[in-house]
Amino acid sequence: MAQRRMFSKKVTDTDVFLDMPLSTQALYFHLNMHADDDGFVGNINTIKRMIGASKDDEKLLIAKQFLIPFEASGVVVIKDWRLHNYIRKDTYNPTIYGEDKKKLSVSENGSYSVDDPSTESPRLVN
Repeated sequence: MAQRRMFSKKVTDTDVFLDMPLSTQALYFHLNMHADDDGFVGNINTIKRMIGASKDDEKLLIAKQFLIPFEASGVVVIKDWRLHNYIRKDTYNPTIYGEDKKKLSVSENGSYSVDDPSTESPRLVN
């Protein structure tokens, strides 16, 4: 796993992102820092405890579609991972969550989208 991570202002400077509570934004940044080279995070609960984030912060990131959850494995992937980071081929380590990655495709803008509808969580409506 690479030790350096980047963040795109195309994602973090949007009103949708900036309107979220600071604890939710911090969780997003920490998840990005701990993700593997494909944007997958398998220890979200550990990261939440480490920074003092709540389950509501995680739910908000999912509702605002910054994270894609995989209910069966408990893994999440950062939707805009490929917008944030480019990993050189000679340093790239594939994710250990290959089965979950197979359920995703990369859209034209570089973000992940779900091919398998069973991984999508229901939209929260206010």
